Formats: sequence, structure tokens, C-alpha cells
Amino acid sequence: MASTTSATAAAAAFAAAKTRSGSSAAAACPRVAAGGRRRSGVVRCDAGVEAQAQAVAKAASVAALEQFKISADRYMKERSSIAVIGLSVHTAPVEMREKLAVAEELWPRAISELTSLNHIEEAAVLSTCNRMEIYVVALSWNRGIREVVDWMSKKSGIPASELREHLFMLRDSDATRHLFEVSAGLDSLVLGEGQILAQVKQVVRSGQNSGGLGKNIDRMFKDAITAGKRVRCETNISAGAVSVSSAAVELALMKLPKSECLSARMLLIGAGKMGKLVIKHLIAKGCKKVVVVNRSVERVDAIREEMKDIEIVYRPLTEMYEAAAEADVVFTSTASETPLFTKEHTEVLPSISDAMGGVRLFVDISVPRNVSACVSDVGHARVYNVDDLKEVVEANKEDRLRKAMEAQTIITQELKRFEAWRDSLETVPTIKKLRSYADRIRASELEKCLQKIGEDNLTKKMRRSIEELSTSIVNKLLHGPLQHLRCDGSDSRTLDETLENMHALNRMFSLDTEKAIIEQKIKAKVEKSQN
Repeated sequence: MASTTSATAAAAAFAAAKTRSGSSAAAACPRVAAGGRRRSGVVRCDAGVEAQAQAVAKAASVAALEQFKISADRYMKERSSIAVIGLSVHTAPVEMREKLAVAEELWPRAISELTSLNHIEEAAVLSTCNRMEIYVVALSWNRGIREVVDWMSKKSGIPASELREHLFMLRDSDATRHLFEVSAGLDSLVLGEGQILAQVKQVVRSGQNSGGLGKNIDRMFKDAITAGKRVRCETNISAGAVSVSSAAVELALMKLPKSECLSARMLLIGAGKMGKLVIKHLIAKGCKKVVVVNRSVERVDAIREEMKDIEIVYRPLTEMYEAAAEADVVFTSTASETPLFTKEHTEVLPSISDAMGGVRLFVDISVPRNVSACVSDVGHARVYNVDDLKEVVEANKEDRLRKAMEAQTIITQELKRFEAWRDSLETVPTIKKLRSYADRIRASELEKCLQKIGEDNLTKKMRRSIEELSTSIVNKLLHGPLQHLRCDGSDSRTLDETLENMHALNRMFSLDTEKAIIEQKIKAKVEKSQN
């Protein structure tokens, strides 16, 4: 796109200026370039050389901006796009999702890396066991998407061409609607499940703590949370729905002999949120005992204190394989980036009794996976991961699909509200510039008036009254134009009409806000890359 070309040209010119200034300084002072200073008799670079290098860089920066201004006129009406690039349980196998998974503590770093890309202004990462999605505000749709896909490829080690076979990419209102549906549980493997809403909330909390979310992404995620809450409250879609954890318990019990379900020896590895839910659903199914392996005993003690209806036995992580040897069913739910169980680990475990089917069940609900797929090659072991839960979630699906259709009405309402807010941002720079323009004229004319009257002839009260009069006149004159620049969805005026008013005012008063906005974005990107 033309705007992208200009943006890239400006950025390249700034980068070149930086390189040239560094080269000039090194050439002028080879001693410093080679190692700073000698042990004695150091001849430092003259201050004038450094000043000259700075002047060269500044001149090149100004020249780049001027070149940008000249070529930018014909495409200034393009605005940044909101985009989502990602994959989920619906589009990619767990083998690919685990390579792209980003641990929650690494979200701020990922956001920083994404926003340092040339055409990405804002970013957020939503990484769960069922999806890995990147939300961005891109200066250019095509180039921004390409940069994000390349980043994903570099991070995961998966070729970009292979990634594209599984990625989905949505733009503007489609991207926003997708996030709202995700937050409402409409895109989950388990339709209506509630954990995803908590995960969307965590994206916002993480962004607030690190200062990483921009105003568009931040508002979109907050509105998505509102949409998710409304859907659950007004449609009751989560009633009777199963979560990933409950589906894991259900699947394990389905695979066990019916007569032995309640007597099976249960082992849980990992006492985090998902693990806690596994225990909760084991209780609901009538299980009376579970062994929990975790790094620390404190979290297990807290769960034991909360859940009195089941015997919880703690084993430290160092005893994990001994505990697995004594279990019929092993649930794994940890944040480990490497498998906890491989074929070699499993081969040495003792066999399971025929009464339990002769097979040890590994139900792995972690992404990245905690149990290698090759464990299933062991005759007395079977592995199930999150992709194997689909047969469980078919239950009650028809009823939840009907509720999902009702939820779409709420999603549409919240989408319109968000888009009205975003549309209103279009005119904010013009409003600010017009008011600033009018205030400069008011201040100038007021000063002339006061000089003519003479300071000695005015009391403080008279001066204040004249200033208030000038301000009141300006406010009343601006009231009409500013009203026609506000578009919050509360009136019948369309966005097109509001934007026409904005462009007309820009022309009449030579406000040139569109160029100023693009220039500001380019400067910000270049300064960030240089720092």
C-alpha cells in the first residue's frame, strides 16, 4: 500500500541517518571506534565532531520526514487495522500449538517484540491450551500480517509456509467479533466454558502491569470481557457445559471399566487452576482419594482446606515416577516446557491389573504437552491430550448451540458499541487542533486588545472579565463544528458524514491532522527502533 511504502521509506531514511552518523563519528575518531581510549596520552574526539555527527543525523531525519510528507497526500485516508492472527484447536493440532505457546509470564516480552516490528503499533497475546492468538493494530494490513507470521515462525521454528496452512487471519470488525466470541466461550472446544473469560481478563491484567497494551487493544479486550459476562448472564450458556478439566475427568472414566471407575487410583501432577478443577470434578464423580504431585506443598494444602470431600495425598515432584507407578490414571497439568513422561519413563512402570483394563491412562491437558505421544507405543499405556476431548464435549451440544445463537445478538450489540468508540477516535486530532488553532487566535487578539486599552486602565476584575468574554465567544463559535465532529453512535449521523465534516474543517483551517498523525507514528516507531 502507498502509506506503507511511505512509512517504510521514512523509517529506512531514519535508520540510514543513524548508520551514517555512527560511521562519521567512527571515521573522525578511529581510536574511539577501535576501543575507546588508550592507556595514556588519549586524544579524545573533538566535541565539534560529535556535534557534526548529530547535525548530520538530524538533517537526514528532517529530510526523510519532508520526503514522506510530499508523497503521503494521496493515501492519508487509510487508517490502522485491527487484526488477529492465530490458530486454535479448530485449525491446528496440539503438536503445532505447543510450539507456539507463550507462557503467561512471557506475554509482556512477546508484546514488546511484536510492537517493535515496523508496522505494528499495539499487540496482545492470548495463549491457552486450546489457542494461540495474536491481536495487533497494524499500520499496514499486508506488511503487518507478514511481520507477525515471520515472528511466529521464528519463535516456533515452524516454516512460515507451513504455519499459513493452519493460521486464521481476521481484520477489523471480524477480528473484534472473534475476540468477543472467544471471551463468551462460543469458539471454545467446550462451548460456553468459563475458563476462557478468566484468561481474557488475565491478558488485560498482564498488560496493565507491564504497560504493554495500547488504547485500541486495551478497550477491545475490556469490551470483550463485558460481552463474555453478558452472554453468560443473559443466555445461561454455561449451565451444564463442561470445562476442559471436567471433560478430562469424563474421558478418563469413559475409558475405565464401569465397575472399577470409583476404585481407580487417581494421580494428578500439577496443582494449578486446571489441576484444582480436575480434583473438583473427581469429587463430583464420587472419587474419594487423589494423589497430588506438586513442587510445593502450600498450594496442595490450600486445596485440601477448600475441598473436604476427598482425601488429598501430597507427593513432592521428586517422587513423581514412584507415584505414577502406583496410579491407574495420571492427569498432567503443569507449565513444563518439556515432557515429564517419555516412552523410556513409561516402559519401566509396572503393569496395571486386568480389572482396570490392563492399561495405565495418561490424560494430558497441558500445552505444551507433559506426556510424549510415543508413550502410547508402550503396550500397557494410553495417552489422551486436549484434542481427544471432542468425543466428550458432544454431550448437551444442541442445547448450547441454541444458546450460542442467542448470544450472537449480545455480541453484535457490544461490537457496535466498540466500533462507535473507535470511530470517535478518528476526529479527536481534528478537535484538538481546531481548538488549539482558535485558542491561539483568541490569545493573540486578546493581547492586542489589552495593549490598546493599557494595563494601567484595567483592574484585575476587568481583565478577567475580558478574558472570560473572549473564551466564551470562542467556545460558542466552536460548539457547532465540534458537535458535528463527534460520532459516538448516539445520533443518526453516519460515520461517513462525520468524516466529511472532519476533512472539510481540515481543509478550511489547514489543520493537516492526518499527516501529523502519520508523522507522529513514524517518529515513534523510528525512535523505538533506535533506542
